[in-house]
Amino acid sequence: MSKQYWLMKSEPDAYSWDDLVAEGEGTWDGVRNHRAAKNLRTMQVGDEAFFYHSNIGKEIVGIVTISQAGLTDPTDPEGKWAAVKVKPVRKLANPVTLKQIKADPELPDIELVKLSRLSVAVITPEEWAHILSVSEG
Repeated sequence: MSKQYWLMKSEPDAYSWDDLVAEGEGTWDGVRNHRAAKNLRTMQVGDEAFFYHSNIGKEIVGIVTISQAGLTDPTDPEGKWAAVKVKPVRKLANPVTLKQIKADPELPDIELVKLSRLSVAVITPEEWAHILSVSEG
């Protein structure tokens, strides 16, 4: 199976890119939306995701890799929800804002906009490549 791409949202005042970098590896847990949890369960080691600062900033700031997949969320006492572990790959050259993404005709169907409340979204390979090119100017 080929590598898949994702977008994972975090409120930077709760858990930021800098927090993940300082930890070296973090657990992506606390997701309580069925579609987002399905996306977490679908992830494989080696998949990559954009790290998106939600609420404050509203921008893609970095890239993470899935370092452990198929985990049960340690914050769920009933063991029904999913989690993964992620490691930082690199900070983007320039953050890509939600405003830029909404205005970009190359990203008409991106889940970040279409399913704006979804905290773990699918990114197509074409969307991934385009966002990287926008970041690099």
